[in-house]
Amino acid sequence: MVAQARAGRPRAVARLISLVEGGSPQLREVMAALAPLTGGAYVVGLTGSPGVGKSTTTSALVTAYRRTGRRVGVLAVDPSSPFSGGALLGDRVRMSEHASDPGVYIRSMATRGHLGGLAWAAPQAIRVLDAAGCDVVLVETVGVGQSEVEIAAQADTSVVLLAPGMGDGIQAAKAGILEIGDVYVVNKADRDGADATARELNHMLGLGEARAAGDWRPPIVRTVASRGEGVDDLLDALDKHRGWTEERGALAERRRARAAGEIENIAVTALRRRIGTLHGDARLSALAARVTDGTLDPYAAADELVAGLTEP
Repeated sequence: MVAQARAGRPRAVARLISLVEGGSPQLREVMAALAPLTGGAYVVGLTGSPGVGKSTTTSALVTAYRRTGRRVGVLAVDPSSPFSGGALLGDRVRMSEHASDPGVYIRSMATRGHLGGLAWAAPQAIRVLDAAGCDVVLVETVGVGQSEVEIAAQADTSVVLLAPGMGDGIQAAKAGILEIGDVYVVNKADRDGADATARELNHMLGLGEARAAGDWRPPIVRTVASRGEGVDDLLDALDKHRGWTEERGALAERRRARAAGEIENIAVTALRRRIGTLHGDARLSALAARVTDGTLDPYAAADELVAGLTEP
């Protein structure tokens, strides 16, 4: 299956990502096979509030990257309903023009209750697309608010999209997503208020930490993604940021941090799963009894429990 995915067969890529999403017992074997094949794809994350045009911009970027001959993978994350657990997975509909292009692979994923703007399985799905030979992987988050900034930890370049009429300067100042961008995009720039939005954004960015000479200053790009206007400027900004990170060693540092986060999440999930099986366990009951009668405090009890779980 890995060999078929490497050859660009979409069904094999789909099956591998399904194994990731389902937490298959084969996942360890799959990841071991993929590991030597990864590291070639450049990961671009696109985030922003609902309605700013993330899907349209992603589709326009796919077109621009394909003109340069690069293979593109798209991971579009959609929110899951907290009531039914279902998800529309509608971002694919907006990118239907690329459906017949063998150089493009588009996958929609549901958050399944995971917060942060991404699905829990997103890091491993990115690895699958990387190993499948994608030169660029575009990750589109759900329509996020002011604190869902997980994409910054998963992308080599983070793109934050805004649009006119989405709030004033005070709203922009509150938004945590304005602290993670490497490139900022004012989309729907043909609308009234685009100049004011760009001006307020530039002001808010200027209030941030002082930058030393040679540090990256996030550019502000204006686009009308539905008509393809400004997309070449956005592509140029992405390429410039990639060149800057490679030259300064920041790209390798980001990827190491991303790998460290993956390892930590997998380890924490494994521990949480083991702790979840302790309900009714004699060890937990014994510790609870000691806490109840005052011979042990809950922090010491937790330390003892974790030590018992992590012993070989």
